[in-house]
Amino acid sequence: MDILITEDLNSPAIDKLAAKYKIVREPALWKDPAKLKETIREARTVMVRNQTQLTADVLASAPKLVGIGRIGVGLDNIDVPAATKSGIVVVAPLDANATSVAELTIGLMLALARKIPQGDRSTKAGGWDRKGCTGIELDGKTLALCGFGRIGRKVAALARAFGMKTIVYDPFVKNAEAGIELAADLGHALAQADFVSTHSPLTPETKRMFNTKLFQTMKRGVFFINTSRGGVVDETALLEVLRNGHLGGAALDVREIEPPVTKIGFEEMDNVILAPHIGAFTVESQARTFEVVSGDMDRLLSGAAAVSYVNMAHPVR
Repeated sequence: MDILITEDLNSPAIDKLAAKYKIVREPALWKDPAKLKETIREARTVMVRNQTQLTADVLASAPKLVGIGRIGVGLDNIDVPAATKSGIVVVAPLDANATSVAELTIGLMLALARKIPQGDRSTKAGGWDRKGCTGIELDGKTLALCGFGRIGRKVAALARAFGMKTIVYDPFVKNAEAGIELAADLGHALAQADFVSTHSPLTPETKRMFNTKLFQTMKRGVFFINTSRGGVVDETALLEVLRNGHLGGAALDVREIEPPVTKIGFEEMDNVILAPHIGAFTVESQARTFEVVSGDMDRLLSGAAAVSYVNMAHPVR
């Protein structure tokens, strides 16, 4: 087969590929690791979102594989070093969803600040609780950004339009734009913030980095937003600082386990906003994402170089 699709992925861009290549669609294959290893053995390329775990073991069972197309920007479900060692090109549309995620981040900040969900629920229930929905302005508040890549930079630009001061922590960034403070350590940034938004990839170093100790460095009443990866947050620690009132509220578009298999308490909290990982789910972002990845799958299958690669342009096998 030319292209194996292991999740529920549909797009006009994929339909165009189907007219040229043999595509095998198994939208539930990601749930069965043993069957995945067996099926991927005959694939030349594979397209995944974030549920398929392409481990070193799985990649070792795919001798014909030349390319992996990631529909999205997170790479924590793909063993990129193992792919590189095996000569497999990994493609990801790194610029495709930055605008959508950044806009969602600002939307969640506004929803927390102005208590929009509470007002919606109250009014629909027949209430008219104006005092209970008294919020705060973003203007003049301080935003701490953990991570200053493509998305973080767009969030900072949007926050500037609201009159916010922005402090950034990113160990890989040496210079920031004029008007943005670059913090030497994360604790310094968090201690000044009224809003904290994380835009970090999930790595062994960032796994559950937002823990009890880090939350305690934040000012009382701060709002916390996560549109990056659920695994960067210790959810039990977050729940505790929300319950004891140290945090004023939280908005989570991502969770450590997706979808969550059990409710741990966020669902009953009035000052918590939960969304089903919709950061990249806009019409524009999805169209860009599928077009970029599908274009590179076409290039790799026809012997040309990939454009949006994260490790190498040509397969080496």
